[in-house]
Amino acid sequence: MDQTIISGNVKTAYDEFYQKHDEAWRMLGAKYKAQHIIDVCKGRIFKKVLEVGAGDGSILKFLADQDFAPEYHAVEISESGVEHIKSRDIKDLKSVQLFDGYKLPFGDNSFDLIILSHVLEHVEHERMLLREIKRVARHSVIEVPLDYKAGVDKRIKHFLAYGHINVYTPTSLRYLLSTEGFVVEDDLTSMIEPEVTRFNTYINQKKPKSFVTSLKISTEFTVKNSIGKIFGKKMNEQLANAYTVLCKKADQHVNIF
Repeated sequence: MDQTIISGNVKTAYDEFYQKHDEAWRMLGAKYKAQHIIDVCKGRIFKKVLEVGAGDGSILKFLADQDFAPEYHAVEISESGVEHIKSRDIKDLKSVQLFDGYKLPFGDNSFDLIILSHVLEHVEHERMLLREIKRVARHSVIEVPLDYKAGVDKRIKHFLAYGHINVYTPTSLRYLLSTEGFVVEDDLTSMIEPEVTRFNTYINQKKPKSFVTSLKISTEFTVKNSIGKIFGKKMNEQLANAYTVLCKKADQHVNIF
């Protein structure tokens, strides 16, 4: 595959991001992302795991500390991300490689599980990456933020600031996966935890700490959780901030044209 398929400015942006990244903020987010992976895979054993777009290795660090699998591998498009992963001394991490964003340097069915956590929303050619993931692994865990809401086109600058060039709902992600030959075996929705919102409000946004603000954050989370429990899966998907799926290859090839 042509190494230039990823735009030069995209690779530069992520190199700079990991050079300047906030360790505490990324580790806080990674803690919950790792737990979503563990939860959606509950009852299953995966021995050889690859994280694609592994960032700075935060998620793998949490998974390894909880003995999620006996063997881990990572690929990442940014050199600074690769260096962060190597510096973490992650238990049972066997390899860390730089890759071009699409072509995975592994043979067919090399892994039991691929993790793609908060990556797909950044990908310029998402179907190309999904086909490569399907080639290399039997199962995949994919998590995306649920950015799509009415009026999302009015907030393009906001999402581009985070590098989100694709927006999803649970149904649109399932449609994408189905048309690329994946079968969803399990899924879960999640909302941003109060701990994360407080950190973002008081540390990232540097707003003054306030009992009223903290109470509002906790109350909103509790109310949304309660509504989701009462009205079920469909309402949960409308209220959620992220969607996680465990999927496998379909038995039959899907022809979309």
